Amino acid sequence: MEVILLQDVEKLGKENDIVQVRPGFARNYLIPRKLAVVADETQRKLLAERQRQEKRREEKLLRELARVVETLKSTRFTIGAKTGTSGRIFGKITTIQLAQAIKKQAGVVIDRKKITIPDDILMLGEYKAQVALHKDVEVEVVFEVVAE
Repeated sequence: MEVILLQDVEKLGKENDIVQVRPGFARNYLIPRKLAVVADETQRKLLAERQRQEKRREEKLLRELARVVETLKSTRFTIGAKTGTSGRIFGKITTIQLAQAIKKQAGVVIDRKKITIPDDILMLGEYKAQVALHKDVEVEVVFEVVAE
């Protein structure tokens, strides 16, 4: 029996895949739990329409992300930190501070979990960080740590 998966099912397939399963498994497990629907002609047409809409959404998102990438590449962010006399920072710069600086200086809201700072920042100076905006889009952000 062919079914269209509505959600990812472990060891079976991902969402929107058409898979061949035994009738009892489909009837007693997949369909009652709303994990799949029978792959008849109507459901295949609905699947094709869902895929077209998803593709359009993805293209629109990528266009918006291209604008955000340009903003992030062209802007040099500044983060203030308290320092000692030798230029060493009290504490360290975190992804939270970088996310706040990006929001304040560029107007772009980025989840701090998507920011990767390669090493601990303990001194004043210029550094780079990676920002993962999407599964296919990653940008390198340049920021400078200055004394407050």
